[in-house]
Amino acid sequence: MPLTTTGELITRAAAARTAVPAFNVISLEHVEAVVAGAESAGAPVVLQVSENAVRFRGGRLLPLARAATAAAEQARVPVALHLDHIQSEDLLHQAADAGFSSVMYDASRLPYAENLAATRAAADWAHAQGMWIEAELGWV
Repeated sequence: MPLTTTGELITRAAAARTAVPAFNVISLEHVEAVVAGAESAGAPVVLQVSENAVRFRGGRLLPLARAATAAAEQARVPVALHLDHIQSEDLLHQAADAGFSSVMYDASRLPYAENLAATRAAADWAHAQGMWIEAELGWV
């Protein structure tokens, strides 16, 4: 099954009044386990990669993204990729080319006005790429 978008999964789930599980993955083994669980449950899934996971992987996003895409293509259920809790604009700008259809941009470390400006710029860029975006506008 081809890689799907987070937007497609969420739209279908909202119409069916269901949920879509999302799990952070760090390695190929995590990807395979999450996809196997989703297949077992007969449910779509979102594979999330965090900035911390990218840092753990030596700063390289593409190897894990390609592995996740390959797993999605072999999956019997729809799978989407989400870049989770990123602060790096450079990483944000790698997302679309790496197969991610959504991103969570976190500029909460900045003063509020700067956070809004950075988030606006991130949202404008993401939307221009056809990506869904969520943001962290404050501390929880």
